[in-house]
Amino acid sequence: MTERTTDRADPSETADFGFRTVDADEKRHLVRGVFDSVASRYDLMNDLMSGGLHRLWKRECMAMLRPSADRTLLDVAGGTGDLAFLWRRKGGGPAIVCDINAGMVAHGRDRGIDRGMLDGIEWLCGDAERLPLPDRSVDAVTIAFGLRNVTGKQAALADMHRVLRPGGRFLCLEFSAVSVPLLGDLYDRYSFAILPRIGEMVAGDGDAYRYLVESIRRFPPQPELADTMRAAGFGQVTWRDLTGGIVALHSGWRL
Repeated sequence: MTERTTDRADPSETADFGFRTVDADEKRHLVRGVFDSVASRYDLMNDLMSGGLHRLWKRECMAMLRPSADRTLLDVAGGTGDLAFLWRRKGGGPAIVCDINAGMVAHGRDRGIDRGMLDGIEWLCGDAERLPLPDRSVDAVTIAFGLRNVTGKQAALADMHRVLRPGGRFLCLEFSAVSVPLLGDLYDRYSFAILPRIGEMVAGDGDAYRYLVESIRRFPPQPELADTMRAAGFGQVTWRDLTGGIVALHSGWRL
């Protein structure tokens, strides 16, 4: 029997879309539009926005995961495949990339073809709140810079817990609450004044990157996300701040 969660956000409920409050279903539509708009420039924008740091953060995530050939990875909101590619290059077994946005999935698959990674990665278009996978079917689950875009975060975390095998590990890499005061001030100025301009110049969509900045500020701080993970069923929940808390790497296990 499938242990699917039943607490997906009700269509009549509201959700944050950046600093706006919208209907839950409208958020799904708006987020899809954001990533439809930026899919082809997504990787370039990640490099420009973070100065390449996103690659180091993802490597740290993969180092904690310790890939092995006898384990299967599910990367949720996996977009253009960065974590799946790292997993395979580090000796990991099969990888599944699941993203709700068909444009991101198509771009990621194309990147895999360009890199000669034709085997060992499955590309799925699916909702993080209703993952198209059986119970206890994967050994590790990751989500990098995607949870804040999910409408029903509790439902998504519960479903990621559902598909993990007992003893499996979950890692969430996400922008978080800066823990260094002076860094926080500089980060705010950069985020609100510069990032949307870069988005307009490079991706042709400043509003999309304005939303992304706002979504970071509305995302729960580290202790609150840890509590939400525990409520979704994860045990031994911890987190590690990276780059002064600009990013946090949360870890949990299916016990």
